Order: sequence, then structure tokens, then C-alpha cells
Amino acid sequence: MNKTQQLHAWLLLLPALVMLAAFTHIPAVQTLLHSFYDNPRGGNPASFVGMENFQYLYEDEVFWQVLWNNAWYAIVTVPVSIVLALVMALWVNARLPGRGIVRLAYFTPTVLPMIAVANIWLFFYTPEIGLFNNVLNMFGFDGQNWLGDPDFALPSLMVMTIWKEAGFFMIFYLAALQGLDNSLYEAAAIENASRWQVFRRITWPLLMPTTLFILINALINAFKLVDHLFILTKGGPNNASNLLLYYIYENAFSFFDSAYAATLTSVMLIILALLAWVQFGILDKRVHYR
Repeated sequence: MNKTQQLHAWLLLLPALVMLAAFTHIPAVQTLLHSFYDNPRGGNPASFVGMENFQYLYEDEVFWQVLWNNAWYAIVTVPVSIVLALVMALWVNARLPGRGIVRLAYFTPTVLPMIAVANIWLFFYTPEIGLFNNVLNMFGFDGQNWLGDPDFALPSLMVMTIWKEAGFFMIFYLAALQGLDNSLYEAAAIENASRWQVFRRITWPLLMPTTLFILINALINAFKLVDHLFILTKGGPNNASNLLLYYIYENAFSFFDSAYAATLTSVMLIILALLAWVQFGILDKRVHYR
């Protein structure tokens, strides 16, 4: 590639690089710097406080509870959503009657806005008139206060998230399945391989790049999904369903503590960077079929 071609390549990349820097890298650096300052008060500018915000974060019990909630939320929703997506993709990829309708049914939750989904599930979870409690009453069981009980609030959010995301991930698996080489399955049929052997030795290894892509998106979603908390629980009861991004929002816009919100954001960016390093530095070397 000569210098003219290199210049043309950089000029083509320039708009994307400017947008990426303006809305991702520069704000991230500014947020990290702001975490070392206190809040500006009145006409006084913010002053440098060093690691005081991080010391306060270390002693903040709510932060550790929120971080545990988010970790547990990701540990449950990510693998369950991926497994369900794979099962649904294998199902709708088979030759079954009305598979177009089944695909539409699986994909419909994905196109719904998160606020609309939260309102739908709010009706499901309502203690007195909710769908779930009415079903339980029909079978002689007592209803639950799904969103008001600390033991049920976070699992209730997990169920809603899995319901919404599994259909979205299914589309990627379905596209990957339809792109696989049929000659491999024909060879397996000649060898009289079982369905489990075909899935384990052919389908699953070939789907690993797609699985890595889905895993990355699922983990990011587990830390950035916050819309449903506004409608359903607002982090309650007693922070039982509070997640890291919503806690950042509370400190920034409810408590007007932008310095501590910047500190929390810096911690979340570090967590996501570590997850990205694991995914791209370790898992990416193991996912490609050889």
C-alpha cells in the first residue's frame, strides 16, 4: 500500500475515529479525572482530593451490595439467555410446520422498547391483579409480592431480561446455523453419528465465534440495562434490586454527587475493560474451530 492509499484509508476512517473519540474515549478520560476531584460548590471550582472518593467507595456498603447484585444478575442472565437462544435457534432452524410464525414469536420481545416491556411485566408482577398471582391462586397457592420482596425482586428482573434478550441472541445463532456447510452434516450422517455427536463435534465448535460475539453483547447489556428499574423497582426494596448503572444515575442526578458518580463510573469501566481483556485476550484464541 503506497502513501496515497494510506492517506485515503485514514481519511475514510477519520469520521468514525472522531465520533469514537468525542463520545467514548474523551468522556471516559474526563470521567476518570473527575473521580479525583470533589463536587464544585457554589462559585467555587472542584478541588483535587486524590483517592478520597475511592476510599469512600471502598467503605460504601451500598456499593458492594449493588456490585454483588450486578454480578449475580450477569451470572444468571447471560448463560441462561445464551442457552435459551441456542435452543430456540436449533428449534426454528429445523424443518417444522409454521416455523416462520415461531421465529416471529421468539423475536417479538426484542423489538419492544424496554419501557414497554417493563410496563407489561409490571402488570404480570402486580400483587393483587397480576397475572402470575392469579395463576398461582387458580392452583391454590398464595400470591407473592414479586417486586416488593427482597428475595424475589432481583430474580423477577432476571426473568424479564432473559425473556427479552433470548430472542435477540437467537437471531445471531440462526444466521450462523444457516451459514454452516451442509457437507459436514452429510459426512456425519454417513458415519451414522448421533444427534448429540453432531452437535458436540460439528455444530457447537462452528458456533463458537458467534457465541463469543453474543457473550460480549450479553455482558455489556448486563451492566447497561437500567430502563426497567425506573418502572419496576427503582432499585428497591432496600437496594435488593439495585444495579451499578442505576446507582450511578442516583448519585449523579438524584443526590447531585457527580464526583462519586464519576468514581463509580470509573470502577464500572475498569470492570468492563477486564471482562473485555478476558474475552478478547483469552477466549478469542479458543473459539475458532480448527
